[in-house]
Amino acid sequence: MSTQLARNETTWWREADAAHHLHPFTDGKALAKDGGSRIITKAEGVWLTDSEGNQILDGMAGLWCVNLGYGRKELAQVAYDQMLELPYYNTFFKTATPSSVELAEKLARITPEGLNHVFYGSSGSEANDTIVRMVRHFWNLAGKPSKKIFISRNNAYHGSTMAAASLGGMAAMHGQADLPLPGFEHVMQPYWYDLGGDLTPDELGLKAAEALENRILILGAQNVAAFIGEPVQGAGGVIIPPESYWPKVQEICRKHDILLIADEVICGFGRTGNWFGCETFDIDPDIMPLAKGISSGYLPLSAVMVGERVANTLIEDGGEFYHGFTYSGHPVCCAVALENIRLLEEEKIVEQVRDDTGPYLQARLGELADHPLVGEVRGVGFLGAIELVKDKATHMRFPDVGTTGALCKDYAMGNGLVMRAVGDTLVVSPPLIMSRKEIDELVKRARETLDVTAKDLGVL
Repeated sequence: MSTQLARNETTWWREADAAHHLHPFTDGKALAKDGGSRIITKAEGVWLTDSEGNQILDGMAGLWCVNLGYGRKELAQVAYDQMLELPYYNTFFKTATPSSVELAEKLARITPEGLNHVFYGSSGSEANDTIVRMVRHFWNLAGKPSKKIFISRNNAYHGSTMAAASLGGMAAMHGQADLPLPGFEHVMQPYWYDLGGDLTPDELGLKAAEALENRILILGAQNVAAFIGEPVQGAGGVIIPPESYWPKVQEICRKHDILLIADEVICGFGRTGNWFGCETFDIDPDIMPLAKGISSGYLPLSAVMVGERVANTLIEDGGEFYHGFTYSGHPVCCAVALENIRLLEEEKIVEQVRDDTGPYLQARLGELADHPLVGEVRGVGFLGAIELVKDKATHMRFPDVGTTGALCKDYAMGNGLVMRAVGDTLVVSPPLIMSRKEIDELVKRARETLDVTAKDLGVL
């Protein structure tokens, strides 16, 4: 393709995009002012290529999801073969398909012990929306109909449907849609860097857990259905919980007979260096939603893993569960997820992240802590966060929090690197197949980006 042709095509795509496409989580007016969308046309491994031929290192694995990297022909072949054999059938009306059954059996084997039942959807949002319906139905059946309230954390993200956004604790999302809905509460997150003050990380972890118990006592345990949290808050800023946090949270939930939901939409399928974040942080959940890495993002799929206590009550006493989606257990999506899991196992990708590339990524990212803009670097497995601050000693942010992060993110893209800004925190979540050499390139480009940002702000 000639450069001129590429430019002409790009111009048309951008104009049509601006005229017709409403983007998620995007300021459309600002996008047009910035010249329109970057058009991604192909990808291979950890690299994206845009319509003008620029190569971009994907430090975010798409949206935390392309665990196996781009261009895996095995996944495309499985999708093609399944489409020829059975492109679609539903799982309503006492019906199943081979791939939906085989994937359910596989998920029951690889997830933490006791999570033996699967309900399918197409996204993490659908999974968490399902959980709200399922949990309230469970407590009705269990003879405790007042247990309706869900507790989550400030700045948590659990999806974008009305129920899932209510589960989440993001004020900007709530403000646009008169959320949260009734029956959703939020407590402090275990964010030591922003909230710790003079406390040690473990002291802050206990304080955050105690905030949960205090809210339960105010609401009345007889009214609280469940607590939901990601093992590591992803879109909330890659918040790595102190070691004291999850054990105390579990103790509180068991004490007050409150269901514990571990949202593994981001952390699942190797992201933290184990198959699931529950294993990394020794969490024993009653329910566990999965998505993203289940298919490496190649096709949309989610699954709610349900423990025996809840599942047995629903099965034995619940009758018909009036809930489901047209694409629940889609045969092509399930076939691709099975192959994705097979490749993760066969190539020992999760073990590689745990033992080799994960520690290497954390060590290399840690070198950025000496930069004048960086207050803290933290991470686990293939998740990382870089805090941007005006004053390292006091953790003081730049004025208008979020502006510096957005500036740095844009410089990164111009430098051929995808990072995400959460306020003034830059986060990374690369494909799990990223090599040491590619990690070196990511860190090199990140440092160059920090330098350009610092010069723009007059820090360097």
